[in-house]
Amino acid sequence: MQPLLIPDNSLLLLVDLQCAVDDPSWGPRNNPQAETVAGALLSAWRQQRRPLCHVRHDSQEDSSTYRPGQAGHAFKPEVIPLPEEWVLAKQTNSAFIGTDLHARLQQMACNTLIVVGVATSNSVEATVRMAGNLGYRVYLPEDACFTFGRNDWAGNWRTADEVHAMSLANLHGEYCQVCHSTQLLAALTAA
Repeated sequence: MQPLLIPDNSLLLLVDLQCAVDDPSWGPRNNPQAETVAGALLSAWRQQRRPLCHVRHDSQEDSSTYRPGQAGHAFKPEVIPLPEEWVLAKQTNSAFIGTDLHARLQQMACNTLIVVGVATSNSVEATVRMAGNLGYRVYLPEDACFTFGRNDWAGNWRTADEVHAMSLANLHGEYCQVCHSTQLLAALTAA
């Protein structure tokens, strides 16, 4: 495994960690500890005064649990932004589409992102792919992300663990380096 290179201006990007995903309509999920792990990374970033960004999904779909104005729109308790922290609103699955994320990262001379959040197979994957395509070094701590079970194209049920593992396999090596949160925390301590 390659060593993690975490410059001081590496940005922690927390994607769609909102109460919307607690709705039973999402179905079974994996990594029940993901919010706690994301919260621990957030704490470490805050302690070291490193840059971070909370990405909030503002769905325009009437039936979405992420729609503004309903309980699901709120951030999960483990990762509630502080008043001075950057909150980026998005309406698509990628945090780069229709936002100023790329421009602000360029202004900060930030080329390293640590992406955590939900769903691994949706907004996390879309954001990581785009970040990789834009030339960012991306770390994806597999234990700080989660997704949901679903049917594959052939109609076979895939568990949340299977969907998560396939998303990680799709991303690792080409768009990001998949890692574990303990590796990131160790790299921060060593910095």
